[in-house]
Amino acid sequence: MSTGKVWLVGAGPGDVGLLTRKAEKVLKQGEVVVYDRLVGDGVLAMIPKSARTIDVGKNAGNHTKNQDEINQILLEEAQKGYRVVRLKGGDPFLFGRGGEELELLTEHQIPYEVVPGVASPIAVPAYNGIPVTHRDYCSSLHIITGHKKAGAAYDIDFEALVRTKGTLIFLMGVTALKDICQNLLTAGMEPEMPAAILQQGTTAGQKRIVATVATLPEEVERQGIETPAIIVVGKVCGLAQEFEWYEKLPLAGYKVVITRPQDLNSKSAEKLRQRGAEVLELPAIETSAIEDNKRLEESLQNLDKYQWIAFTSPTGVRIFFEEMRKFHCDIRKLMGCKFAAVGTGTCKALEQHGFYTDLVPEIFDGAALGAALANTCVLGERILLPRAEIGGMEILDEIKKGSDLHVDDVPTYRTTYERAEYLDEQKLFENGKIDCAVFTSASTVRGFVEATKGLDYGLVTAACIGKQTKAAADACGMKTYMAEQATMDSLVDLVLELKALKEQK
Repeated sequence: MSTGKVWLVGAGPGDVGLLTRKAEKVLKQGEVVVYDRLVGDGVLAMIPKSARTIDVGKNAGNHTKNQDEINQILLEEAQKGYRVVRLKGGDPFLFGRGGEELELLTEHQIPYEVVPGVASPIAVPAYNGIPVTHRDYCSSLHIITGHKKAGAAYDIDFEALVRTKGTLIFLMGVTALKDICQNLLTAGMEPEMPAAILQQGTTAGQKRIVATVATLPEEVERQGIETPAIIVVGKVCGLAQEFEWYEKLPLAGYKVVITRPQDLNSKSAEKLRQRGAEVLELPAIETSAIEDNKRLEESLQNLDKYQWIAFTSPTGVRIFFEEMRKFHCDIRKLMGCKFAAVGTGTCKALEQHGFYTDLVPEIFDGAALGAALANTCVLGERILLPRAEIGGMEILDEIKKGSDLHVDDVPTYRTTYERAEYLDEQKLFENGKIDCAVFTSASTVRGFVEATKGLDYGLVTAACIGKQTKAAADACGMKTYMAEQATMDSLVDLVLELKALKEQK
């Protein structure tokens, strides 16, 4: 086997939107992913299911693997011929010990690349309205590790730092905050110098405490802070309240889980992120065409006998046209067919293939689509219904109320569920780190349940797109809420309402 390659990839400070395009591309091509605990949940959810993952921990004071072991893992996996992604929070070379990891690879002539990441000392203050440099306040920026061995003195020239009159940023210094502030004061810093501690910046856990060098330790003791957090000292901290912007977004501080099919980008996730939510997309659902599908093949060969083709999901549309190509079915055979779709998403999927929908129900669910077909189709018309292998019976029950209509209910794809080993969704819910789960179909509810076995579903606030989805969530004992309309925009409005309800309590 030929030698593999290692990529040191910076995952950024937490917000999945701050992962660079190159980092995303490299991650998706990784065969082995070696990751830290400081990597954001949203980024972890992007790890491809085909990749083997290795958790090397590295929480403060709790390392699953020491640095020498991590170096050895990277070497051994590359020597086996794998594409190895070393996924690190922030930037690999900013107190990330990336240089140490490259030494062993260089010694053994293992090829590697470095993909820089958005660094927390720049991004986290920015998300808190603190410009790390400002013409009127400072002309330099200094980034210092706040970590030191227990009982040891700092090997830092605090007097030199004070003389710079620049912005000082201490990483990994939360437990030593009191020592840091005292050393700055002893070195001659003005007690009234603004200082801030910034918790879990760029994520829903973001929190800011602004005080002075003299009073910050006392304020942190009073208000409490969680790691990871960074310390910022300088006049620019006084601008935080004036320049804050993240907190003004309507879903700031709100963390949402969306279970989605593996192969689909979630538009609802993007809409929620635009409003400030931290969105964790769990690709726990995989859809695949049914192999050797004789029933579908027969239907495609006899398309001229159908007056209507009804689709209940965008996935159903995609699979249908993929199977048409597979069976060499000429698209001109659809000339005599009219199309019905369950909702706007399915309509858009049809439009991508050049077809405009003839029938969409006012309420976007299976029962309403069946009723609309029953009221629209004329006596004796035949309907092709290509859909999921396990589909609800509501649409068929409603169609039967029509005038002698014939339905060929043809399963075209099946849904499977799996759990991402590198994310502990159950722990996130139990620790109150997830505010709500968003479900866009009953199958996404089933996928979520499969991925979180053992979870007390009474802890889950569920935002559901429609009746069938809500029924599936109700059956699991979740606290359920339903959007007014079965659209992504209405679902986002529901999440906004749920956040407002939480804040009122």
